[in-house]
Amino acid sequence: MMHQQIKDQIKTAMLAKDTDRLSALRNISAALTSEVMAKGRKPAELATDKEALTVLKRLAKQRQESIEQFTLGNRPERAEAESRELEIIKGFLPTGLSREEVRVLAIAKKAELQITDKAKLGLLTGAVMKAAQGAADGALVKAVVAELFD
Repeated sequence: MMHQQIKDQIKTAMLAKDTDRLSALRNISAALTSEVMAKGRKPAELATDKEALTVLKRLAKQRQESIEQFTLGNRPERAEAESRELEIIKGFLPTGLSREEVRVLAIAKKAELQITDKAKLGLLTGAVMKAAQGAADGALVKAVVAELFD
């Protein structure tokens, strides 16, 4: 289970005195525990892999948004710290679909659903997201689908 793997890596980071990694792993573990408790279970229980993936994707998105805001706010040191944490989080996430893979999937779905006008852009975006089964970033899918109609 992913949650147990993260807990084990916390111990490894402690022994290695890797403070950046330890901090990031503790944040991930805390978020996973919060998710377990939000589902009405005891904090000692481990999150399922599906729950862990959901939490990790949320954390990655938060870090990405934080990096953008810190960069805009001229805080490069904070943006760098968030970037390091994002890399650690991405280490637990499965690799997502590339832009080209999303494009191929979108073209196939567009033909399958016989969508010809831009009015059904949302329908096509939803179909591509469902077909990608969480392996594609929503913003990327939206951008690629919009390109098909330009």
